[in-house]
Amino acid sequence: MASSTELWEAWLASSLGQLRSAGLLRTLRPVLPTLSAIQVLVPGDVLAPWIEDGGGHACQEVTQHGGALRLFSTNDYLGLSTHLALRRAAADAAMLYGVGPRSSAVVGGYTLLHQELERRLAALKGTEECLVFPTGFAANLAVVSALGSGEDAAIFSDELNHASIVDGARLASRNKGQLHIYRHNDMQHLEELIRACPSHHRKLVVADSLFSMDGDFADFEGLVRLRRKYGFLLAVDEAHATLVCGSRGGGAAEAFGVADEVDVHIGTLSKALGAHGGFVACRADLKTLLLNKGRPYIFSTATPTPVVAAAIAALQVNEQEPDRREHLWRLVRHLGEGLGVDACSPIVPLIVGSEAAAVAASAALLEKGFYVPAIRPPTVAPGTSRLRISLSAAHTIEDVDALLVALKECGILPATGSHAGSCQRAEQDVVFLAKL
Repeated sequence: MASSTELWEAWLASSLGQLRSAGLLRTLRPVLPTLSAIQVLVPGDVLAPWIEDGGGHACQEVTQHGGALRLFSTNDYLGLSTHLALRRAAADAAMLYGVGPRSSAVVGGYTLLHQELERRLAALKGTEECLVFPTGFAANLAVVSALGSGEDAAIFSDELNHASIVDGARLASRNKGQLHIYRHNDMQHLEELIRACPSHHRKLVVADSLFSMDGDFADFEGLVRLRRKYGFLLAVDEAHATLVCGSRGGGAAEAFGVADEVDVHIGTLSKALGAHGGFVACRADLKTLLLNKGRPYIFSTATPTPVVAAAIAALQVNEQEPDRREHLWRLVRHLGEGLGVDACSPIVPLIVGSEAAAVAASAALLEKGFYVPAIRPPTVAPGTSRLRISLSAAHTIEDVDALLVALKECGILPATGSHAGSCQRAEQDVVFLAKL
């Protein structure tokens, strides 16, 4: 009989072997960041095997010296991560207050800076209050698990929601909450599930506002119509839309004119704000509940004060430099025209099919100095592996043109029908945003 140690060794080898043979084994690639939000330097001993692992060929120059990569892979949508105002704010806060927050927020890590950031985020979202979390993942996990637990609770979640929402729903279901998954943006299916649910159940509907792998928006019109009809609590994850959409950068709910119909606005400081962390903007009583029942908040160390200071600076820059958002939407239109697709957001997926094809396409672009990540299962469904292009206000029109040339030279063609339909409904809103 095998020992416990031998069983673990066999399981580990088998698990990694299965991932490797399926083309799903992920590795870490250390890079050297620069003061450009869209460029990194990569040593030769990292870049060469990175290219070759995808079936490409690294020339001798790359092998010896490495190279620079233009990034079409980050979520730094406004290019704020390297903005001088954010760097100064973080540096000043570190010199004044130190680096670590020293404890969880409820024990003593909550500062006047945290309070100021929450006040500004609540103003951006048009809510009474806001609660800052260490990560966006923790924010979703806390909201869904705290609000969706109990025998009288029912969660209705879009099938393409972020993993943090999925995990929060799983935790709630383990705590007697009922979980219902509705087909992506299918309001008829959602209504059928709601109608089949007992009327005395507390109903929570949760959806991404801008879906991170498909680049399409939630059906806000349908969600609001059903909310008015059935009186459920509506939670929307604005991670990829905060500062990106809306006349003030309030998010997709603002852009679609329904911000006051959303009960819980979930977001992140790690994307367009260029910092790190998450937040939940909501009513005052919901905030009180979350800081008492949201385990990821209670039992996590508070967000470091330099990061909080940087996020406050990002909100100030957002008010002072609206041209960043305007430029981002010009890039969205330009890329869509170049690809011949209906690009409705800064996230543009190019479906290639198999995992191997996606990895090979990404490697081919690496050889030309572009990093566009290959997205594979379990992040997306089998057979829909893709290149995920993400745009930043730090890109120029010339950067986008250079990427389009590289895509053509590599023989990578977009599946023009793969996401045009899902974006058609949001086209009018995109035109509106582009005029801001």
